Amino acid sequence: MVRSQAADYGFQLNEFDPFFNFRATQYLLDHGVNAYVHWHDTMSWYPNGRDVYSTSQVPLHFTAAFLYKIFGAGSSLYDFTIIFPVVFGSLTAIIVFALVRVMGGTTAGLFASLFFAISPPIIVRGTIGWFKSEPLGLFYGLLGLYLFLSGLKSQNRKIAFGKLIGGGLFLAIGFASWGGVEFFLMPLALFIIALPFFRKDHKFLLWAIPLFVAVTLAVSGGFARPGISFVLGVRGFALIGPTIFLVAMIFIQKFSREGTALRNSLAILGGSIIAGVAIISSNILHAPSFRYLNAINPFLTSQDALVDSVAEHATPNLTQNFTYFSTLMLFAGLGIWLIFRKRSENQNSLPIGIKNEMTIFALIIGIVGAYAGGTFARLDLLTATSVIILASIGLAVITSEILKKRTQVKSPEISKKGTQGKTSDNSKKGTAQSKKSTYALGMFASISYVVIIVALLLVPTIYPVNGNWISVTKSPPTILNGGSNYAISTNDWPVTLDWIKNNTPPNSVIASWWDYGYWIQTLGGRTTLADNATLDTNIIAKIAKIFLSSPDEAWRMLHDWGANYVLVYVVGQEFSSNGQQLYVLGGGGDESKKQWFMRIAGEDSSKFLQDDQFTPTDYFWQNTLLGKMFPFTPVTYFDPNTHVQSATYQSGYIGVYSKTIKYPVDGNGPLKLVYSSPSLNSNSSGIISGVLLYQINPNYVLQTSNTNIPTPQVNSTTINPTTVNPTSVNPTSDVGVISTKYGNIVIKFRDDVAPKTVANFEKLAKSGFYDGTIFHRIIPGFVIQGGDPNTKSGSRDTWGTGDAGYTIPPEFSTLKHVKYMVSMARGPSINSASSQFFIMIGDAPNLDGKYTIFGQVISGQDVVDKIGAIKTDPATDQPIDPEEARMSKVIIQSQATQSTTSPTNTSSTG
Repeated sequence: MVRSQAADYGFQLNEFDPFFNFRATQYLLDHGVNAYVHWHDTMSWYPNGRDVYSTSQVPLHFTAAFLYKIFGAGSSLYDFTIIFPVVFGSLTAIIVFALVRVMGGTTAGLFASLFFAISPPIIVRGTIGWFKSEPLGLFYGLLGLYLFLSGLKSQNRKIAFGKLIGGGLFLAIGFASWGGVEFFLMPLALFIIALPFFRKDHKFLLWAIPLFVAVTLAVSGGFARPGISFVLGVRGFALIGPTIFLVAMIFIQKFSREGTALRNSLAILGGSIIAGVAIISSNILHAPSFRYLNAINPFLTSQDALVDSVAEHATPNLTQNFTYFSTLMLFAGLGIWLIFRKRSENQNSLPIGIKNEMTIFALIIGIVGAYAGGTFARLDLLTATSVIILASIGLAVITSEILKKRTQVKSPEISKKGTQGKTSDNSKKGTAQSKKSTYALGMFASISYVVIIVALLLVPTIYPVNGNWISVTKSPPTILNGGSNYAISTNDWPVTLDWIKNNTPPNSVIASWWDYGYWIQTLGGRTTLADNATLDTNIIAKIAKIFLSSPDEAWRMLHDWGANYVLVYVVGQEFSSNGQQLYVLGGGGDESKKQWFMRIAGEDSSKFLQDDQFTPTDYFWQNTLLGKMFPFTPVTYFDPNTHVQSATYQSGYIGVYSKTIKYPVDGNGPLKLVYSSPSLNSNSSGIISGVLLYQINPNYVLQTSNTNIPTPQVNSTTINPTTVNPTSVNPTSDVGVISTKYGNIVIKFRDDVAPKTVANFEKLAKSGFYDGTIFHRIIPGFVIQGGDPNTKSGSRDTWGTGDAGYTIPPEFSTLKHVKYMVSMARGPSINSASSQFFIMIGDAPNLDGKYTIFGQVISGQDVVDKIGAIKTDPATDQPIDPEEARMSKVIIQSQATQSTTSPTNTSSTG
């Protein structure tokens, strides 16, 4: 019920990522597993697209699709995904009970389940509609930890074997479901290192730990994400290294002479630490991404403006931590103290059935979890989990001590003979009264304890009224309040996206800040330049640059990129003064994000912002595209304390604005306003949550004097990128001639910038390597790609994986990936180019400097366009009919030969 409060505002998916996850799950259900695995999503990151299988949380989509088929019961998938996180959040409360029960007994498990059910940091990332990675990832991750610890604790080796395998399996699925689960690696690593010191059945550990680690790594490596880089990187080493240490430690202890085992063990520990640091420092292992490094070292945050701009990456402040953990921190500290106190009294056993190694794990995960959450707001889930474990154990220990049943001691037996052993009546009465008094005191203490504990648990759930554990987790779905700072529910975003879906051409490309990409794709059904996956920070930085550029320069960049519309979102408050509608801006829209635009784009903010680092300067309003897109003009500035007004900005003053549409639909500027949401069209006082959609005017004439910038006249619905005039080529270079069904494609080589790449292509062509291959990857407006020998006779699922059996180094240059340029394909490594190449059929500046351009089509451009228009399988981008895209022959001709022979045939008849 607590997790479902947001439904009071409206039954919608919440936040941004859930909309992509919903669309991906729908695609999986509609097209099947094979199509999903090979899905190249062309609606995102235009014109590159996105490989969904390798860049998303695959288990989330598969789990939801599988359960929907079983439990969907006629409901829509959209509604099913809305309740999905609530169900798994509740199920995880049961997993937490089982996990803590293994460590601290049933009472501790029940307390943990209660705390998990009402923990704010867990609930705010698992509310109704939060169809994201955290709820499912935490479920799988904690289930894996439970099975691992339960397997170690099991006395039946067959059951232990099964639980350890299950633990590794589910933990790996957790890694693939949510990257945050990978932070369980650190407590696991420390726990494995500690095990040989605290557990004596070393024969069991010798196979149990390697089995668990092997299963975890094997399953993790089987997913595209985290993938093989996880196994071969620092993260995999976090499990492999401690496992090797454990095995070495056990053998050292076994073969050490009496009295030297501890010394030898400590020596091995010290040597292992030094070796581990040396291996990690050597950079021979795959390093984790910046996001993980930032969680380990929060001081790195400011080094990446994009990471720093995301609220979930911020370091939590003291107020937030106290609000989230207040009472639990008290119980957690008590738990640590009681565990150590009991251990010092009895080294062989611990209270309520806690074994040594289980206690060690509780302490380790508590410390590591608290640190992780203290550096990275999104990891408050781990802090909450660790605090819950320690708090539950502490509360269970003290509850057991106070509420345990007291066995009344019987009176000494009275001897029947003599006076010895006899007890007077007064003595008997005194003893009885003493017992009653002791019992009464015990009852009073027990009742008082219960009252105190109940009060400590109730206070944060009811006080303060608008900031307690229950109310703080209630907020509107983001699609209804736009991600603003206000607890409002409006239809601005839903109706805007519906308008886009029904009133713009289906092949339109929409530019916006990356926050809104998933909404535009899923609810608007249109292609975007970037989205919330943040796959390429350079592209996001370029979008920021466009918003801050002059209108002319921004128009040129958007036009060349192939965008047809640009969207902006603004939040503020509207009020009436002397019959005039006025506005104060700020509250979570692009007007509040512009500071981050400047940092991400590498711009000097002093040019755009006043000294408060928020209020725009006149330069911003008059000389940036974003300033022109905001439909407001400064009227005055006022001091909120004295209410004194000023015509110009003064330090500490707040801007007041009137509504001004600067690019009307019937204007001839670079943009035309084609839609604005209801908030902006209302004359009522209150919060505005305004979405504006501008069409990029295809007929706009640049006002600059730069004659090198083309001004093409194209239809407003055209989405193909503008082709920039190609760079001049070396007139003495050889050419390659690719013969196809539609005619010949002549490529002029650029051996002046990529001699090794050109030599490699010529060698392969002369050997007949390319003859009979096909253009196996065709993406309209982007590329046609070929050169894979597997396309001659191999099955379709191998297309795109073949090469020449070797790789060549990159030769990056200043050449641009514009239409008809020829470049080398490669894998994730920049040194992985071999035989595959691609011909641009659109502009892709994001590829510049990352792929080796080695040629340019100088004849047969119409042939390239025809191949780019071949019908393809939307799931794989492969041509339906391979013969349509086959290269019958690829030959090399010298410049002289090519110029003196008969003209190249580029007709459609070949």
